[in-house]
Amino acid sequence: MIYRQKQALIHLIALFKFDRMTDYYEYSIPELVRMLGSRFRDYRMRSDMTQKDVADQAGLTVNTVHKFENGLSPNLSLSTFLLLLKAIGCIDGLDELMPELPESAYLTRDSGRKVQRIRHTKK
Repeated sequence: MIYRQKQALIHLIALFKFDRMTDYYEYSIPELVRMLGSRFRDYRMRSDMTQKDVADQAGLTVNTVHKFENGLSPNLSLSTFLLLLKAIGCIDGLDELMPELPESAYLTRDSGRKVQRIRHTKK
C-alpha cells in the first residue's frame, strides 16, 4: 500500500500543476471541480483503490466519490476534497499547490510586529 501511495503522490503533483499553457481563469469553478474530479479518478485508480475503498477511508459515501469523479458535484467542499486526498495518500501534495511563503519585510511593522491585516487608506 505504501508503494501505491507514493505513486499516487507523485502523480498528484501533476494534479495540482495544471497545464501552464491553459488559462484557468477562463473556467468556471464548477468546470475546475469537474476537471479535478476526473483527474482524481485517475489517481484513485493508480492507487489501486475502488470508490468504496476511498469512501470508507474518507468517511464519505460512495455516492459522494462517484459524483465528484463524474463532475456531478460542482460545489464539493474543501473539507471533502481534503478527505479524499487523505484517503488516497496524497495530502502531502498540498505543499505543491500552495507552498509556505518566507517571511516578508513588507509585512513587518517598524516595531518588529507582524502585520495582522491590510488596510487601504480612504481617498
